[in-house]
Amino acid sequence: MKHLSLLLVSLLFLGACNQKKDKSEESKSESTSEVSSDKGIGILEDIASANGYENWSEVDSISYTFNAQNGDNISSRTWKWKPKTGEVTMKTQDTTLTYNTNKFEEDIAFADRGFVNDKYWLLFPFHLVWDDNFDYEVTEQVEAPISGELMQEIAIMYKDEAGYTPGDTYHIYVDENKMIREWSYTPKGSDEPRLATTWEDYDDFNGIKIARMHDTKEGSFKIYFTDISVN
Repeated sequence: MKHLSLLLVSLLFLGACNQKKDKSEESKSESTSEVSSDKGIGILEDIASANGYENWSEVDSISYTFNAQNGDNISSRTWKWKPKTGEVTMKTQDTTLTYNTNKFEEDIAFADRGFVNDKYWLLFPFHLVWDDNFDYEVTEQVEAPISGELMQEIAIMYKDEAGYTPGDTYHIYVDENKMIREWSYTPKGSDEPRLATTWEDYDDFNGIKIARMHDTKEGSFKIYFTDISVN
């Protein structure tokens, strides 16, 4: 098994680093749209709730392995996060590192980048209520980029402030149960998405619903999670 550079994984395989710390750590058809910056109502909370957000307050620790596969190359890193204390442990093939997100130090920035990136892939539905530095737009009956099915689309537009990659936009596509089924990522300064993947293979971990597989339309690149444990 070949291991890609962790930096490459963080920078190439979806920026997903718009906010260094979240609140828990201190062709379209005829459609209608709604633009809002109010995070206190509606669809965002519905999506988080559909994924078990009401159970998050009971979580003491969550561990998982983030795997990025590009062709025959696979890069993996394992995390254990204690959200109530901010303690994070990262394990890779070569490194084990523990730090606290409440005591950020420059020399562990590379690890924190990876942690934020991987956590966005794992828990993006919760970031819709944790984060407060974005606006969003809701559009009905939009063709999802991979399946072509008509779904509700929510554009999450991060602001040009703070975080590792400010100004990025994510388009999420949700079904009638408010579960994310696909998403696409457009970096700041681009008019076209850089990456679109599925959200599939959902499983329930002590009331927290997590999509274990994120695959591209071509199937040549995928991100998936193994060894998930929520306690």
